[in-house]
Amino acid sequence: MQRIEHRACFGGWQDVYRHRSDVLGCEMNVAVYLPPQAAGGTKLPVLYWLSGLTCTEQNFITKAGAQRYAAEHGLIIVAPDTSPRGDDVADADGYDLGKGAGFYLNATEQPWAQHYRMYDYIVAELPALVEASFPASDARGISGHSMGGHGALSIALKNPGRYRSVSAFSPIVAPTQVPWGEKAFSNYLGENREAWKQYDSVELVASAGEKLPLLVDQGDADEFLDGQLKPQLLQAACEAAGHPLILRMQPGYDHSYYFIASFIGDHLRHHAQALLGNAAAR
Repeated sequence: MQRIEHRACFGGWQDVYRHRSDVLGCEMNVAVYLPPQAAGGTKLPVLYWLSGLTCTEQNFITKAGAQRYAAEHGLIIVAPDTSPRGDDVADADGYDLGKGAGFYLNATEQPWAQHYRMYDYIVAELPALVEASFPASDARGISGHSMGGHGALSIALKNPGRYRSVSAFSPIVAPTQVPWGEKAFSNYLGENREAWKQYDSVELVASAGEKLPLLVDQGDADEFLDGQLKPQLLQAACEAAGHPLILRMQPGYDHSYYFIASFIGDHLRHHAQALLGNAAAR
């Protein structure tokens, strides 16, 4: 891994690294926040953050203000890019397909299948690299926003025991039922809607092998609430399956990073309680 950014932040370091991904077949950037506790060499838990459509590794680290809370709790934060990148990587017109819109799945259709394997990258390749390169333990949490909220929830639900905590802001909870997901899934996965369900959190809750509590914050002034996000579908699915869900509708908040910054402290505390124990989370 090549470090390309190195900035002091709340007693720790906000870095960005570039590395070759064998899974994606391209060079990838990934942001890593190392809290001050990392200097002692003790292995720390890791929170993986998945960003939304159009984002890179930069959006979360520059806008959310999460480093302050990560430093308080002693959490490493890993924020990867949202898709494969490079001149030979397939792309499309518009913001909701192609580069910046990987949807955290493994594409099976051409021209996407060669590079768009963000699910394998997030679940397997990236954690192995992080745990080999930094003072990182295998205690993992996962969170994200919008498309990244979809990624965080679906990945946690598909991998019982791999994550100790999960949360999301404004997630696309049922991508098989909304335009963003239908466009992405039909291109990446083909027209067989049964194959889509393996990446749909509402579908996954019904058969989840672990009752990992879900924390979801959603602004009630979000411009995408009714058309793309539909948190009530996740709420109904969790009620039917007896799956623990805290869904907080936040009055007046929209889809922006102003919303994330307002509640990121709550989410870091939620993850710290699961990853470090209640006594360690202030």
